[in-house]
Amino acid sequence: MTKGNTTKITEELYAYVLAHNPPLDPVQRALVETTYARLPDRAGMQSAEEQGPLLAFLARLTGARHIVEVGTFTGFSALSMAQALPADGVLIACDISEEWTAYGCEAWEKAGVADRIDLRIAPALDTLRAMPGEPHIDMAYLDADKENYIPYWEELVPRMRPGGLVVTDNVLFHGSVVDPAATGAAAAVKEFNAHVAADPRMESVLLTVADGLTLSRRI
Repeated sequence: MTKGNTTKITEELYAYVLAHNPPLDPVQRALVETTYARLPDRAGMQSAEEQGPLLAFLARLTGARHIVEVGTFTGFSALSMAQALPADGVLIACDISEEWTAYGCEAWEKAGVADRIDLRIAPALDTLRAMPGEPHIDMAYLDADKENYIPYWEELVPRMRPGGLVVTDNVLFHGSVVDPAATGAAAAVKEFNAHVAADPRMESVLLTVADGLTLSRRI
């Protein structure tokens, strides 16, 4: 018997959810469709459609002016957050693929937010470790290689300002986090979830949004 008041998300209900969220603008929509058309085998790496408006909402809610994204792919999530930044805000986007992020660069230009996004093509841990060590980040979005989630977390948390928000994607990892025999990326996500839940520096909630989303506030 399932406890709580969980609603199964059917295709019809998912369409209803999207219809009652802020719609994607033409640039966002084109980027989503281009990702599926050009990179069909990788398109599942793109943040879910409903996460774009949610990330923008969270950026506005926290009054973010300095955002760090770990894992940019084709740039949908970065576009959504950058559009929520003030004109003088900055989003540092960390990725290792010039090929994938090229789609994002084109979309950011079309949306008029390219000047707010600082794309850094390098291993994300190198980029994070090169940042100032004091708390200065308002919001971070973590959506990269799962085996490095804990190292990314440990670089981000000390740099988050009090009240700053870390948003982590794929924390349910297609449901495999409940598998006692989980290995590889699934096992890494399980270890990360336990690490986050035990971290006294952060207040965290794990939500059943898309493939699982954890919101963590710096205490």
